[in-house]
Amino acid sequence: MKTEATVQHPTAVPGAPLAQVSGALLGIILLILAAAWAVKRLGFSAKGSRVHGLKVTASVSLGARERVTIVEVDDARLVLGVTATQVSLLHTLPPAPAAENQEQTPEAPADFQAMMKNLLKRSGRS
Repeated sequence: MKTEATVQHPTAVPGAPLAQVSGALLGIILLILAAAWAVKRLGFSAKGSRVHGLKVTASVSLGARERVTIVEVDDARLVLGVTATQVSLLHTLPPAPAAENQEQTPEAPADFQAMMKNLLKRSGRS
């Protein structure tokens, strides 16, 4: 006597692959948003920028598209009003003393390792 064994194959759930792909995509999007928030929160962006003799030393937002910015140029500091359509000179200040400039702009870490050590020190993890 020969007995035949019946093998039952599991039935596929109709939406399972779509749910897996959607879940993975949602996870990746959430990871990107969390990384962007962390970069903004921890301050990895440059505080001031220097381009060919120009340096933005301070800036404050007055509205949705309006700002007042202090820009250092060779021998003067300019207070500028910046809108979406124009830039206006509001005031001219004398150049800042050399000691004041050095205190306001700490030296940036030269490499990734130094930046990570600085970040870990700042968060209190030694």
